[in-house]
Amino acid sequence: MQKTTKKERVISPDVAEPGAKLWSNCVRVGNIVYISGMTSRAADQVTIEGADEYEQAKIIFGKIRSLMEAAGGAMDDIVKMTIYLTEIKNNKQVWKAREEYFINDFPSCTLVEVSALATPAILVEINATAHIGCS
Repeated sequence: MQKTTKKERVISPDVAEPGAKLWSNCVRVGNIVYISGMTSRAADQVTIEGADEYEQAKIIFGKIRSLMEAAGGAMDDIVKMTIYLTEIKNNKQVWKAREEYFINDFPSCTLVEVSALATPAILVEINATAHIGCS
């Protein structure tokens, strides 16, 4: 079976990469970009930045933008996001942060309340799928 499109790991100097053989933060296949669930975990991979959902979402959207740019795209190329919140009643804080990062139509989005994320200090996690050149 012949491959028609190469899978490429995308790395941004602004987003700490996970340890070896865990996962990739960002993968590009052709014009499609897949971004793993991002949190507001700092570069030291231990500290969680942001005291509330708004601050954490801003950090996360900044990471997503950095990965999109490293992949050759832009925020407006994102077509789908899944947002995980530990307190869904605080979703308006995430929407407020989102408005600061998207100019045109917002991507399709699924909002999910979860009982917990990787550590109790993590309140928000967001993953995204993009199609470069669609904006």
